Amino acid sequence: MIDYRNLAALAAVVDEGGFERAARVLHLTQSAVSQRIRALEEGMGQVLLVRSSPPAPTPPGRRLLALWRQVRRLEEDALAEVGPGGESGFSSLAVGVNADSLATWFLPALDDFLRDQAVLLDVRVDDQEVTHELLRDGEVAGCVSERAEVMQGCRVTRLGSMIYHLVAAPSFASRWFPEGVTREAVAAAPMLVFNRKDDLHNKLLRAALGGAPPAYPITWLPSSEGFVRQIAQGHACGMLPDAQCGEMLARGGLIDLAPEHGVRVDLYWHCWNLDSPLLRAFTRALETGAHWALGEG
Repeated sequence: MIDYRNLAALAAVVDEGGFERAARVLHLTQSAVSQRIRALEEGMGQVLLVRSSPPAPTPPGRRLLALWRQVRRLEEDALAEVGPGGESGFSSLAVGVNADSLATWFLPALDDFLRDQAVLLDVRVDDQEVTHELLRDGEVAGCVSERAEVMQGCRVTRLGSMIYHLVAAPSFASRWFPEGVTREAVAAAPMLVFNRKDDLHNKLLRAALGGAPPAYPITWLPSSEGFVRQIAQGHACGMLPDAQCGEMLARGGLIDLAPEHGVRVDLYWHCWNLDSPLLRAFTRALETGAHWALGEG
């Protein structure tokens, strides 16, 4: 049998990023937290936590944490049926979402749900190509991902699509792309890229150039809001979704450098396949709101 008090200690250390913070959250001493995790490891017969900075779960630890979070989700649902959901009256829901969705449609899609439900969101941000890893590792109850295939123990629903364009300010376009998107222009012009997981620009450039693009200068900027500003100010070109660049394109504040080569990103909601009223309600609200916000309602 698993002692869930010990499993709660493991989850707190991972979520809070250290033993001291976990101890404060659990109202225990650091020594007591360490003892609980050690007892859990001894009971399981294997190491569950790498004592790094910050501490990280081992693969067996991740599997146990996924179990713990699912049990907690069901526990909070059960408590909500007989009384307030938890000591504060709120339920907590951890979700993974990509930065562009978070900056545009995600929160507006949930306005009605958040007004009606006593829910505290724990939003984890990552690229849409890798948010499913957060769900696979049990860090979140659901995630927005571009993967369509169903993960084991989960269910999936389609949300809609975002179309990305390679855009630039008019002054930047006339300086760096006077002949359009050519290999010479791409090799010289500064490109804004979200992070090293982001490959949308390469997908578009391969289509526009008919092959692999040349090396080009890059400014790394992991901020959706910062992306819009830097591009609009003429500091670089970059990939923006319709929701962020549509109005500026319409009024001439930005130029689509490759209008025939937009990159379509289909988005899906993956979540645990649990009999959870809260997770079902969240899924319905997100699907309805996303279809409206992404123009597919």
